[in-house]
Amino acid sequence: MFDKVLIANRGEVAVRVIRACRDMGIKTVAVYSTADADALHVQLADEAYCIGGPRLAESYLNDDAVLTCAVKSGAKAIHPGYGFFSEKASFVRDCDKYGLAFVGPSAEVIDSMGDKDAARRTAAAAGVPIVPGCDLLKSPEEATAEAERIGCPVLIKARAGGGGRGIRKVERVEDAAKAFIEARAEGEAVFGDGECYMEKFVAPAHHVEVQIMADKQGHVFSLGERECSVQRRNQKLIEESPAPCLDGHNDIRARMHKAARDLARAVGYEGAGTIEFLYSDDGNFYFMEMNTRLQVEHPVTELVTGLDLVQLQLQVAQGEPLPFTQEEIHLNGHAIECRINAENPDEDFRPCPGKIQALHMPGGPGVRIDSAIYQGYTISPYYDSMIAKLIVHAPTRKEAIQKMRWALSEFIVEGIDTNIDFQLRLIKNKDFEAGTYDNAFLTRWLEAEKKK
Repeated sequence: MFDKVLIANRGEVAVRVIRACRDMGIKTVAVYSTADADALHVQLADEAYCIGGPRLAESYLNDDAVLTCAVKSGAKAIHPGYGFFSEKASFVRDCDKYGLAFVGPSAEVIDSMGDKDAARRTAAAAGVPIVPGCDLLKSPEEATAEAERIGCPVLIKARAGGGGRGIRKVERVEDAAKAFIEARAEGEAVFGDGECYMEKFVAPAHHVEVQIMADKQGHVFSLGERECSVQRRNQKLIEESPAPCLDGHNDIRARMHKAARDLARAVGYEGAGTIEFLYSDDGNFYFMEMNTRLQVEHPVTELVTGLDLVQLQLQVAQGEPLPFTQEEIHLNGHAIECRINAENPDEDFRPCPGKIQALHMPGGPGVRIDSAIYQGYTISPYYDSMIAKLIVHAPTRKEAIQKMRWALSEFIVEGIDTNIDFQLRLIKNKDFEAGTYDNAFLTRWLEAEKKK
């Protein structure tokens, strides 16, 4: 059993990990930047150390500072949360050098699945359906030729991409060369890797992801799926479980879950991970990518399964076998998550840092909030604009939607702009209510809103 864990992250996920550790009797070490001196995760941890200035490279992405802090504090393991070091194989190797357990998969697995082009080939070899496409593109001229062969629309993707970055949609063959140059440049600037590949753009389609949990004894389990089709610029806004697009299609759901487990086994996966699929209304599904970490939207899975994914991560990292079988995993009810961001939707979602003057969070049975904000807290301009996750759980999807409506109506944040009212309008949309939305839903809705 780890007696002390360092959390190499900030904000709501750092608070989430601290609470899981506390329930397991594990002491926690927080790290923070000068901009986060009064952050909630700093206040809740057993120990907290400043590791640098406000910019990410000075602190939360400073490998040496984090590792030095872990060693000096006597921590036995590092939990990366999501983002930052969670999918950085070189950091995992450094943890190994210092005798620190990394709460996540091995560096080799992160390397193999972080390279999205290689991940496609691995999935195909494991018998998992993949989107028609091509291997790494060598030039703008090849991008043009492949776009013509595959047939537009296509997506050009940076192989190291994530979070919606390094992706360009190509509607016309003659635009492929320019899109390739742009995707390559963004991949190089954001991820340090400009290599790109191409996939057929599948539409209409749904973004469905299967939650995986695997232990060091070789057991791999699927813990239900989530639909994440409500996205703006490839960034998720609303997630729910089970996926409404699979209602009445339990055979497809079973095949998708099996494909996810097969892929996880093929790469020797350990810990929490997510296999993401595109699902089309003709009943076909295709592998997109694997996220080798905890997902932002993991609470909806926790609410329908009754499992604590962070505690399971820690148990797996300690070498313990997972305490259930696939047959013992049952989904109960329906859960929905809305991401609450400090931004102004009426001004093209402009980030809105500033001080929270007043705050009221909703509560009651079936309502959960994962957050690190409090009244008087100042939202920094240096970090992600997400300030909270509002999650609800109810016996049926209809009841969950109703619960989310009143929970959003009760959520009050004064002093900064947020997307709470925007989320409320989304939840009230008839297509969302009917569960018939796809991954183009939000784009269509925003265009319709502009015309009003």
